[in-house]
Amino acid sequence: MADFIRVDPTSKVPPYEQIRTHVAIAAANGDLPVGYRLPTVRALASELSVAVNTVARAYRELEQAGVVETRGRSGTFVAATGDDQRAEALEAARAYAEVISRVGLDHDEAVEILRAALRR
Repeated sequence: MADFIRVDPTSKVPPYEQIRTHVAIAAANGDLPVGYRLPTVRALASELSVAVNTVARAYRELEQAGVVETRGRSGTFVAATGDDQRAEALEAARAYAEVISRVGLDHDEAVEILRAALRR
């Protein structure tokens, strides 16, 4: 059902944040197209073996960020505003890549710097 979402129970990152991150990245990459219907909260919770409130919180935070939209009983869908976010993220990534090239860092180091920045 939601093969792109994985929850690592040994991770220090809370499960709701892992779910939120997987969905946000999949939407930003275009792996989840605008209008894609996400599994229901209960179905995803069951599939991932997490509490219903865990998935509900992830969906709530995704909705607040504009990544998804809930349409009542119809379900939760990837929002069109995700396209704007994707474009902004791509623009920022290109600018970062230019800086990395200009200062002469290799790609592995650039990725580690980005990971460190995302952990903040």
